[in-house]
Amino acid sequence: MRESDPATNEAGKGAEVAAVPPMHQPLRWLWLALAVVVLDLATKYAASAWLQFARPVEVLPFFNLTLLHNTGAAFSFLASHPGWQRWLFATIAVGASIGLTLWMRRLKRDETLLAASLAMIIGGALGNLYDRLVHGYVVDFLSFHAAGWYYPAFNVADIGITLGAIGLIWESVFGEKRRARQRR
Repeated sequence: MRESDPATNEAGKGAEVAAVPPMHQPLRWLWLALAVVVLDLATKYAASAWLQFARPVEVLPFFNLTLLHNTGAAFSFLASHPGWQRWLFATIAVGASIGLTLWMRRLKRDETLLAASLAMIIGGALGNLYDRLVHGYVVDFLSFHAAGWYYPAFNVADIGITLGAIGLIWESVFGEKRRARQRR
């Protein structure tokens, strides 16, 4: 091993990472966030217009459309409380969206999956934020079940948040190794 080899020299690794240019217009990924918000709000509007509250409509033997109102967070966490959680979750959504947007501004050119993941989380957070502020609850309508067990109902915003979180996990586990191979 040569001492000047960036792969074996800590100083070289820092220089190698610094050599990656910043992403050109990283905030353009906010269009993906907007697409998640629009799709989320459109599907919630359709579910609210076409479905009766808490009356399942079977689509497949394991999937129903069921209009529900969730005043809590994921899995109805804190839903039974008198209403303060609405503002807590709204504050978290705003703070997370701002923080993730600031993170997005600092992305490198080779971090496109990270940019898409952040955008999907932002879009999901803003879609559910709209519901909390306008209705006081989040509209859920996608319901999967099997053998009498029902997964908590969710919506398109939740799908965006989940896919974004999976992308973040993927990037944290495999992203740096992949980018290091690409730079060699």
